[in-house]
Amino acid sequence: MIGLAIAIILFNLIAFITNKKLTGNQIFHIWTFTIAFQHMFDVFIDLKYHAYWYFTKQADWKGILVHTVLLPPVNMMFLNWYPFKRPIKKQICYFIFWLVGILLYELVTLLPEPWGYFHYGWWNLGYSAIIDPVLLLIVLGCYKWICKLENNLSKC
Repeated sequence: MIGLAIAIILFNLIAFITNKKLTGNQIFHIWTFTIAFQHMFDVFIDLKYHAYWYFTKQADWKGILVHTVLLPPVNMMFLNWYPFKRPIKKQICYFIFWLVGILLYELVTLLPEPWGYFHYGWWNLGYSAIIDPVLLLIVLGCYKWICKLENNLSKC
């Protein structure tokens, strides 16, 4: 639980202090999307198939912290610093940097308690390496859609 508390404080501080690009509306939508999408994904992968779990194999109150206040600021940081107007090569390097960072953080979360809080069933780091880029692309697509909706609203 100590590792989770440190990560929540650190990620939220970094996300909000360094935010220069995301509007309040975009933050709200990314935060809400992240919570909903993560819960939907974990209902199947965690609770139904027991591939991995947070803290215990059952639904527990501590696991809610992971979904609601740990993951959304990570997505905020990813989007805030994303090099949208840079060459595709820079975007790919940025993407790979984040993928490596996420996988390294996952390894840290596998440490024994009180530092770690994540546990593998049949899941492994290889599955995360395959799924994480897809999840990052979904967040990126969601952000672009939010921006498109905002642009349409400003025309009204």
